[in-house]
Amino acid sequence: MLNNLIRDRGREGRRGYTLPRFDVERVSLEKVLPKQSLRKEKPRLAEVDEPAVIRHYTNLSRENWGIDTNFYPLGSCTMKHNPRANEAAAAVPGFAGLHPLQPEAQTQGALQVMYEAQGFLSEVSGFPAVSLQPMAGAQGELTSILMIKKYFEDAGDEKRTTVLVPSTAHGTNPATATMAGFGSKEIGLDEHGCVDVEELRAMVDETTAALMITNPNTCGVYEHNIPEIANILHEAGAFLYMDGANMNAILGRMRPAEAGVDVMHFNLHKTFSTPHGGGGPGCGAIACSEALAAFRPDPVVGKSEESYHLARPEKSIGRVAGFHGNFGVVLKAWNYIKMHGPELRDVTDMAVLNANYIRARLRGTYRIPYDELCKHEVVVQPPKGKKALDVAKGLIDHGFHPPTIYFPLVVKEAMLIEPTETESKETLDDFIGAMLELAESSPEELQEAPINAPTRRLDEARAARQLKARW
Repeated sequence: MLNNLIRDRGREGRRGYTLPRFDVERVSLEKVLPKQSLRKEKPRLAEVDEPAVIRHYTNLSRENWGIDTNFYPLGSCTMKHNPRANEAAAAVPGFAGLHPLQPEAQTQGALQVMYEAQGFLSEVSGFPAVSLQPMAGAQGELTSILMIKKYFEDAGDEKRTTVLVPSTAHGTNPATATMAGFGSKEIGLDEHGCVDVEELRAMVDETTAALMITNPNTCGVYEHNIPEIANILHEAGAFLYMDGANMNAILGRMRPAEAGVDVMHFNLHKTFSTPHGGGGPGCGAIACSEALAAFRPDPVVGKSEESYHLARPEKSIGRVAGFHGNFGVVLKAWNYIKMHGPELRDVTDMAVLNANYIRARLRGTYRIPYDELCKHEVVVQPPKGKKALDVAKGLIDHGFHPPTIYFPLVVKEAMLIEPTETESKETLDDFIGAMLELAESSPEELQEAPINAPTRRLDEARAARQLKARW
């Protein structure tokens, strides 16, 4: 019943409302709408009563899997608890009721929040300049690379045509380089799962515009050679961009600017605990060095002696989002940072501790390709003879959302687990217990999972041969 379409539950003529009788003259639609705008046939709307509507959508909502209902160890996504204090701050009428086109004199409180958020991100990253405008991590990447491109255009340097991307990169990195008009080349890894410095040294030349590095990288490993990597690039006149998707692992413990990074993006909706998923909402704020500050998107928030105001950087690449970006996400992140204060580093310490606890408990049963101290996430591989997909399906029967699987691409049968700092030891022990139990299951048993989910596993071979792209 739960999987039926709502219109399948209806009956002709059934309604969930009662309207009063007309006390005005009826007017034909043909008199008020152009003929070409009128439907040729009635819309296929469900004819159901109000209880049926409420029950249908309430039952569907119970099938949703979210951080408020279950452990959600989705590697590289930082699905952490969202404090309700953030929601309360965003619901304050003075913020919630604002319109982005109101005069600056009427929006000083919101501008102050944005200004202070810029300052917070500057402090944790070490960069002097910030923009809050990008509305997602991928857009923050694109904004950063477009700034680098305009820097070289402004300098009259037409040779810079290539962006280097490590094999541990997020898939958006090479896509970003291509969208910005660059070609991309892949850099391999050393035995520790980090960028191969010697290979990088051989590839960097006068055509290199930038290297896009994720730190910690998607193997959960800290790029310990990042100062040397930065020096190689800077000596060639190129920039080092850092993908900040994994910033949860270094808050208060490492400032990217001090390691030689030139520009980075943050995922405010991940690191700073605002709800995300399903395509938004998000904020991919960027921070950069003085050399790139003039190229930031328009606008940024400045401060005079008496008020806050919007300003356009001198050589701005223009707008990358409407108005000021996603203000609601910025407000929630601002609140999260204010609540933690100097203890923001505790977020990182607990996230790293939780990931290493999982690594230590699974070691010996699951294979660990880079079995060194990890950061906020750990990559494991199932025991030989078992597939990551099957173990992931089995976790559903145990009441856990599966971790990211088959990523990073450099690890076969990868399972990327990110517990975040907000999970208790008891929750982690339950998850670990399920992982260990699944490791003892036969491959045949795992191939049948999930057994208890609302829907069973697809026949993938049949689905590929008889593809239906719509209901």
